[in-house]
Amino acid sequence: MQWKTPGPLKPPGRRALLLSAIALTLPGNSGTALAQVDATRAKAFIESTGSEMVDTLNSTTLDVAQRRERVASILRQAVDIEGTGRFVLGRWWRVASPAEQREYLRLFEDTLIRNLAARFGDFQGIRFSIGRSQQRTEDDVLVTTIVERPGSAAFNLDWRVAEINGQPRVVDLVAEGTSLRLTQRSEYSAVVQRGGNQVAALLNAMRGQLQQMQARQTP
Repeated sequence: MQWKTPGPLKPPGRRALLLSAIALTLPGNSGTALAQVDATRAKAFIESTGSEMVDTLNSTTLDVAQRRERVASILRQAVDIEGTGRFVLGRWWRVASPAEQREYLRLFEDTLIRNLAARFGDFQGIRFSIGRSQQRTEDDVLVTTIVERPGSAAFNLDWRVAEINGQPRVVDLVAEGTSLRLTQRSEYSAVVQRGGNQVAALLNAMRGQLQQMQARQTP
């Protein structure tokens, strides 16, 4: 499994899955209120969220579309979507007009959640266990999980958790040394630059990507 964006935003080269947390920067310009997060609280949050996802993925009463929908709902509750979206857009956030910022966040949420829900929603017979948790900085904790699937090698999936407006939230997913939000940030910046440094070019690409995802996920 690797981070790979479908449609017109496909990044160049082969990307491994999800931290090398040492290299990551904080979501400091996200506009959300950050506070010191407790490692025990972060670990409990990921354990609860992961267990809920595993129960959904291993359900024998839900079809694939229903599993994806349920996983999407869990992710919307667990992920700091606005803060992550602003981090991913980076310096181009200040270039975007207020209307473009609103449209970008709407498209970012839809594409991110659909993409993750589609990937996780295809898993079944999955087992999930908590590894170590590390206080990376005073603002965030890295919680490692081990994911096992029948017929596949186990892999580590790292969840970077910060305290956002009084609640623990996921601000990044990392595997095999690759950060989802840093991969997306590099990719999105390249699209804006190819479009004459106009955020509108990225919005158009995201709309096209979303249409392709919707078409693939429609029964």
